[in-house]
Amino acid sequence: MSLVERIAQADERGLAASGLACLDRCLSLLGADDELLRPLWASLADGSDWAAGLEKARGALGAGESADDEAARLARRMLQAAPAERTADAVRPWADACSVASLRIHRLLDPAADGTSDTEALDAGRAGDTAELPPLVAAELRRQTAVLDVLAEHGPNGLRRALDLSIEGRRVLRAVVSRRARSESEPGV
Repeated sequence: MSLVERIAQADERGLAASGLACLDRCLSLLGADDELLRPLWASLADGSDWAAGLEKARGALGAGESADDEAARLARRMLQAAPAERTADAVRPWADACSVASLRIHRLLDPAADGTSDTEALDAGRAGDTAELPPLVAAELRRQTAVLDVLAEHGPNGLRRALDLSIEGRRVLRAVVSRRARSESEPGV
């Protein structure tokens, strides 16, 4: 089953966790504290309203946008677009948009890619054809799929594993960004 099909079939909690996990993995691009989204994860676990946690996270990051960093702009938009109402109808389009944005971010930062967000390849990957995806993007696609699968299989008990997948992805992305910054600052590179 493709990622697109998984998103179409996911319940409210799976969709919210999917979108939140995509955002969580990309949060370091905004210079945010790793714990910023923890209250949102907690609200998914206990079923409480996440609107207050969402506003707090938005407030902590401010409204500014980095004019020259497309990856950071995409990450910020994921947070800004999160619906306050956590129903399947409200969260499904957000989770889908977060999936696309996160894959675009990974494509932009993938050292094996050309620095563009090849929409056709990303759409094909989400539909199940991963042949044209660079390694970092393919790994992000696998994480997105795993988050939806673990929540479909284990319900609320799968949230811890979904968070673990998100933390792992955040570390990978942070390492890629750090490596890229070092190579750009080295003379003669």
